[in-house]
Amino acid sequence: MSGILPVFRRSIRESWRGVIGWSLGLAAVLFLYLPLYPSFGANGELDSVIKAMPKQLIDTLGYDQIATGAGYAQSTFYGLMGFLLLTIAAVLWGSAAIAGAEESGRLELDLAHGIGRGQYAAESALSVLVRLVWLGAFSGAIVFALNDPAQLGIHPPHIWGAALALTGLAFLSAMAGLLAGALTGRKAWATGVAAGVAVLGYVFQAVARQSDDLEWLNALSPYAWVYHQPPLKDGVDLGGLLLTWGIAVVLAGASAVALSRRDLRG
Repeated sequence: MSGILPVFRRSIRESWRGVIGWSLGLAAVLFLYLPLYPSFGANGELDSVIKAMPKQLIDTLGYDQIATGAGYAQSTFYGLMGFLLLTIAAVLWGSAAIAGAEESGRLELDLAHGIGRGQYAAESALSVLVRLVWLGAFSGAIVFALNDPAQLGIHPPHIWGAALALTGLAFLSAMAGLLAGALTGRKAWATGVAAGVAVLGYVFQAVARQSDDLEWLNALSPYAWVYHQPPLKDGVDLGGLLLTWGIAVVLAGASAVALSRRDLRG
C-alpha cells in the first residue's frame, strides 16, 4: 500500500456500497414516519394515543413531546429508529476496523507493508467518522427537506444540532469498539463493547426517567448527555455534545496507543 492515507482510502473504497445501503435505509425510515405527522398531529390523534399509554412507557420511550412536530421527529427518528440504525452501522464498522482486520489476517499484512500501527488505527477511525458524518448529514438533509411539507415546524439550525448529536452518539460507540479491538484483537469483544456503550446509555436514561431518585444515572448515559435537552425543540446541549465527541476522540487516540503497544496475536 502506498500514497496518502492508504488505509482510509481503501476503507472508503470498499465500503461505499454499504454506505449507500445505510443511506437508503435511513431515507426509507424518514419518508415513512415524518410525512405522517400532519395526519396525526393536526387533529389531536397523537394526544389521544399518548393519554392511553402508561406514563412509565411514555417516559421510557420519550414520547412526552410527541404531539409536537419537533417532538415527533425526535421520538420516532433521532431518539429511536435513527439512533438504532446509526448505532448498528457504528458497531459493525468500529468492530471490523481493527479486530476484524486482525482476525482476517489483513492487519498483519498491511503492517508488513510499512504502515505504522498508530497510523492504521487513526486512519481506521477517520474512515468510520467520515461514513457516520455522511449518514448524519444525509438524514439531517432529509429532515430539513421534509420540515415544511410535513408541517414539523422545526427551527432549521436545530436540525443540524440534532444531526451532530446523533452522529456523536454513533461515533462514541464505534470508537469504544475500535479501542476494544485494539486491546484484544477479537471482534466479538469489540462488538460487545461498542453495542454495550449504546445499549447501556439508552437503558440508563430510560431508568432515570422513572424516578427522581435515579436521575444520577443520566450522568453515565451519553444518550442523556445529548438528548436530556430536546435538540429539535430547544437546541442541542453544547456541553453534552462536546463531552460525547470529546470522549469519542480520546477513545480513537487510545486505540492508536493500544495497537502500538500490543503484540499482535501474542
